[in-house]
Amino acid sequence: MQYFYIRPDVAGGLGRNTVLDPSVHPPIVTKLHYVVEGWTGDVLVTTFPCYLVTEETQRALQNIGFSGATFAEAEVTTSEEFHEYQPGQELPPFVWLKVNGKAGRDDFGIAANYRLVISKRILDLLESLGIPFAVVEPHEQ
Repeated sequence: MQYFYIRPDVAGGLGRNTVLDPSVHPPIVTKLHYVVEGWTGDVLVTTFPCYLVTEETQRALQNIGFSGATFAEAEVTTSEEFHEYQPGQELPPFVWLKVNGKAGRDDFGIAANYRLVISKRILDLLESLGIPFAVVEPHEQ
């Protein structure tokens, strides 16, 4: 199976309600609050060290089955900049994609350089749903 590094669009950052342990690297997040500053339509977004997908993407992933990640609830809010630069823009519901797999073995994994690695079948699914601003590169094992 082929694997790819994917650098999702950074649509925002950690909000003040995020709970994390900064004493380790990467920090361990136990509660995620994601503040969207600008959304371009990608179904997978990030801010270090977390990933979020739309609920539609969650359902599509669950339908095909996958390894290396689970889902959790996330608090998602929008910033003043979001409302200023994208007035009237509706956000789809997002969920936290908690990656815990091994890069190059599971469908989702984190490489030693902390980059997200996904399988070809996951890449195909994400591309079909829309990740126009993600950067994708081959992952050599």
